Amino acid sequence: MGAHVSVPAYRRSLPQRYALMGLKCSTCNAIVFPPKAYCPHCRSSGAVSPVRLKPEGEVYSFAEISAAGSPPEFAHLARTRDSYVVALIRLDEGPRIMAQVVTSGKQVQIGSRVHGVFKQVYTEEGIVRYGLKFQVV
Repeated sequence: MGAHVSVPAYRRSLPQRYALMGLKCSTCNAIVFPPKAYCPHCRSSGAVSPVRLKPEGEVYSFAEISAAGSPPEFAHLARTRDSYVVALIRLDEGPRIMAQVVTSGKQVQIGSRVHGVFKQVYTEEGIVRYGLKFQVV
């Protein structure tokens, strides 16, 4: 079963999904993504300010998902490709995020430099859901 995200929850997460909006802790200077009500590094609450992260980083780890192992929301992708790559990306500012990697013929490796591109991610409940995917540079 896939990770269903309701329409209201999806809309609330648009700043993170579309613009990589995170938080910077004014106590310890840690960058927090996705945003939380407190800093998970120093446990400070209320001492955070919004920060837009750059969609650049490197592949920390990755997996190639075959069509058979694909969650329901990626069924169309699984039907049109044999597999796709999902990676844990370490952003240049520090946070790690999970994202699909668009390989465009380039091989993904741990340490590969990647750049975020805005693309259609999947369709659910009749709504096309967009977000960042990463491309090997």
